[in-house]
Amino acid sequence: MELGIGIGWRPEIADAVEELPGVDWVEVVAENVCPGHLPAALTRLRSRGTRIIPHGVSLGLGGADRPSRQRLADLAERATALGAPLVTEHIAFVRAGGPLTASPQLEAGHLLPVPRTWDALKVLCENVRIAQDSLPVPLALENIAALISWPGEELTEGQFLAELVERTGVGLLIDVANLHTNHVNRGEDPAKALDELPVEAIAYVHVAGGIERDGIWHDTHAHPVTQPVLDILTELRSRVSPPGVLLERDDDFPPKDELAAELETIRATVTIRTPVTISAPAASHAPIPGARGDKTPNARPPADIDACEESPSPALSLKGAAGTEGCPSRERVALAQAALLSALVAGTPVPEGFASRRLGVQSRALAAKRADVVAKVAPELPQILGRGYRDAFLAYAKSRPMKSGYRRDALDFAEHLLVAGRPDDDSARRLLTRWWEERAAPHPPRRATRFVRAARAALVGR
Repeated sequence: MELGIGIGWRPEIADAVEELPGVDWVEVVAENVCPGHLPAALTRLRSRGTRIIPHGVSLGLGGADRPSRQRLADLAERATALGAPLVTEHIAFVRAGGPLTASPQLEAGHLLPVPRTWDALKVLCENVRIAQDSLPVPLALENIAALISWPGEELTEGQFLAELVERTGVGLLIDVANLHTNHVNRGEDPAKALDELPVEAIAYVHVAGGIERDGIWHDTHAHPVTQPVLDILTELRSRVSPPGVLLERDDDFPPKDELAAELETIRATVTIRTPVTISAPAASHAPIPGARGDKTPNARPPADIDACEESPSPALSLKGAAGTEGCPSRERVALAQAALLSALVAGTPVPEGFASRRLGVQSRALAAKRADVVAKVAPELPQILGRGYRDAFLAYAKSRPMKSGYRRDALDFAEHLLVAGRPDDDSARRLLTRWWEERAAPHPPRRATRFVRAARAALVGR
């Protein structure tokens, strides 16, 4: 299926996307659209024949639990509402803990890397099959960027993706910016990854910008696409003509003319067939242990690779994570992922084999992203707290992991401040109290109730 050149649709650039020349298709974050109330701009694009592909971020198919039936139903509903030819998700885990580890479930609020081991592959393959059976259109999965490496990995990224495609038939969404990120941060060779993965399974390609700080590449989606990323796109194009290439931008949106210029550069790049030389990473970025490109004993599957891949019964699949008992692979993956996520978001000890410095960088990045997203879903909080919002939230996040999404996180943060008698300013504290009361109740208070509360607060403040 030929897609052409596309761009990630975001509300902030909705008008620009409609006016950009040469946009053949768009991709939307699945969780950000409501099937019954599609934005008018998306409806207009669809009426013009522009293909729209939903891109999920919350399934966590690389997690130890089986995927949530409700999340799969939601993704399927969005695919149908948008008339999508396929849906995409990520090879990542986004939550850990719960019944398999007898510990509280923690949310990462971010895509975290799956260990490239046979255990993790076994779990991922079953989860992908469950998802494929639940979706009305084909599924393609994206390779992610990472700051950290798992110890004792048994396959390279290319080998891991090749095994996944062979065992499930799933499509691939190859993000060349993520290959560059892993090149800088983990010493992985993008050309070798492209050599090893089944390029014929590529559904489309992502291109995005980032920035390097202190020797670490941050995949920001808020900066222009750099030449090294375009070089990897050229490398990929020398091997296969990708059905589609899409520009991602999630923040700090430039003017329409700059977006048009980036799209034109991408279009020109995919017409080039000559491969380029990708420079080696700095010596400080050592290759990950166990990630070897040659065919070694590590690359041979164990005899029991399919031992735990029986589909759960309908009764068990209703619960998503249920039915995982008795599968040693799921149990081992669950314990490892819970230990890592707990170290990242709850301050527990760093698991053996991980680089403490890198985990510290990742932990701070997760907290910063969490603060930014909470500020977007609850913009009243930074308005009420002013310049003190960010410091207050980061202090709160150090010991209070996210457990149930960003909106609940915003309420918990506000409650935490109020219990501590903060903010110090009486007027700001009254505003925060009112904000919390109006959202924490089982049902939003009626307008009259809000007026009464406001009057009461004014009287108390005199």
